[in-house]
Amino acid sequence: MKGRVTIGVPDDYALSLLPQVLGKFAMAHPRIEIRVIGLPSSALAPLLKDNTLDLAYITKTRGIAGEFIRFEPMVWAGSPSRKVWKERPLPIAVFAHGSTARAYAISALQRENIKYRMSYESPSLLGLISMVEAGLAIAPLAKCSVPGHLVQLSQNEGLPPLANSKSSCSQRPIRPTALRFSRGTDSG
Repeated sequence: MKGRVTIGVPDDYALSLLPQVLGKFAMAHPRIEIRVIGLPSSALAPLLKDNTLDLAYITKTRGIAGEFIRFEPMVWAGSPSRKVWKERPLPIAVFAHGSTARAYAISALQRENIKYRMSYESPSLLGLISMVEAGLAIAPLAKCSVPGHLVQLSQNEGLPPLANSKSSCSQRPIRPTALRFSRGTDSG
């Protein structure tokens, strides 16, 4: 089989979802070109609708049909060297507007009447992690994307729990190569 498949995935899922799946697929189908576009789920949804993407691994998005993959636990990530989670207003680093993680964090903080300030806003996971590493903010992240050198914070540190997000695989009317990718590396 020969062809091309274009996949969309946000930064926070890329490290935990892609390496193993991409490697297996590439080994099983060496003549299929794989292209990956890394953007936030909110930016991938329109690309799926306009057929730029064959499939996308995204946080469940209203208006985009998709097959449920898994619940993704959301956690607060902080620096082990600076306990900024004790500050009020609480400094937070969040993804750009439209992010599920951002919405969950703000909702949880408001529900618990915790005053906060957005010290950093970006579509980039690396940017959020940089702010956390520097001890300038905490960030709401998918647990699978929290580097081991950061601490995962909870109610023990006075922070509200975050809702789990739902990740899904969404696809456009599908070409055979994309269909094969979405089902794994089997041949049929």
